[in-house]
Amino acid sequence: MVNFKEEIAALKAKGLQRKMRFIASANDRYITLDGKKVLNLCSNNYLGLANDRRLEKAAISAIKKFGIASGASRLVSGSTVLHRELEKKLARFKKQEAALVYTSGYSANLGIISSIVGRGDIVFSDRLNHASIIDGIILSRAELVRYPHKDIEALDKLLNRPPAPAAAGSSRVPRQKKLIITDSVFSMDGDIAPIPELLRLAEKYDCLLMIDEAHATGVLGKNGRGALEHFGIKANERIIQMGTLSKALGGLGGFVCGSGELIDYLVNRSRSFIFSTSLPAALCASALKVIEIIEKDGALRQRLKENANFLRRGLKDMGFDTLDSKDTAIIPVLTKEPKLTMEFSRRLFTEGIFVQGIRPPTVSEGLCRLRITVMATHTKKDLEFTLAKFKELGTDTNSLNLTGGISVCP
Repeated sequence: MVNFKEEIAALKAKGLQRKMRFIASANDRYITLDGKKVLNLCSNNYLGLANDRRLEKAAISAIKKFGIASGASRLVSGSTVLHRELEKKLARFKKQEAALVYTSGYSANLGIISSIVGRGDIVFSDRLNHASIIDGIILSRAELVRYPHKDIEALDKLLNRPPAPAAAGSSRVPRQKKLIITDSVFSMDGDIAPIPELLRLAEKYDCLLMIDEAHATGVLGKNGRGALEHFGIKANERIIQMGTLSKALGGLGGFVCGSGELIDYLVNRSRSFIFSTSLPAALCASALKVIEIIEKDGALRQRLKENANFLRRGLKDMGFDTLDSKDTAIIPVLTKEPKLTMEFSRRLFTEGIFVQGIRPPTVSEGLCRLRITVMATHTKKDLEFTLAKFKELGTDTNSLNLTGGISVCP
């Protein structure tokens, strides 16, 4: 029998125990947490639209017509006309033929991956891909090959590697399909995948290319359509775009865009789609409204970019290691050691800034960090205040015992 008390004690001794904290306000640029009003620098509400009155109005109108919940899965009685409208709008927004909405990004990745590959197939996954991608691959029973982060040369060699011969009498299924999967924006490092080079390899080795657009949709590209638009790549049948409605789009849910045949296949084979109660109509209505806002107005996206660049540049100028983050709303500050990371986070909180520390297993040993996420609604005063506190705490070696820990120049 598992001794849960001992397991928790072991995590605590390593500085890895996690506890929930409860917010008593809307998730905006300022929040109320533990009875304290603090500047929120760890929300994925990148455009600040989660509390937008236009979205609230759309959701309330849908509640009055469709009720609070759907009451059934999509293939029973859980599909409303708003689900159909949202899927059509997502497909047009992402410039692909069709789309399918899931209840979350996590369930979307589980359902998509475990449906399109299986035993005998092989999946090439960036080492820093999101946990939901890894879990989807494991669930599929396909062979998982993790390539070094954004290393195109290494991936090329792995794709070109001949399959190992089956042992005599083996019942192993011959390999059939190859799938390359990558986050487009990596959630912990804030950098962007080399999508053009990955597409070139997918074409060279006749693979499907699946892109997780969770942190790119609404953020990257001239019109906020994500990484493909950012790189000027036209969608095609080889590309599968997965995304979420829960970050820059300010709602909840996941989706996938691709060919009409792919979507029809997933409707029939994707277990997390088939066996989940559908997304409430109110969230479909708010998603429809937010896509309309994003398509018409690029001011929020521009402000987000300016805010992120200002804060990232300021942190770098003080000597903080922000890794390879660029052009995204995610700014990691490398702190390396878990206890130091959480102490830095605690000290920032006492100064009125909420930045969450990230520790294993979310990141690898020795790569703990403070994960800053910027919002379009942050003001320059907010960001200047943040930089002042980072400078103050980052050089306070007596209080924080930073020697050998945080990567900041003297």
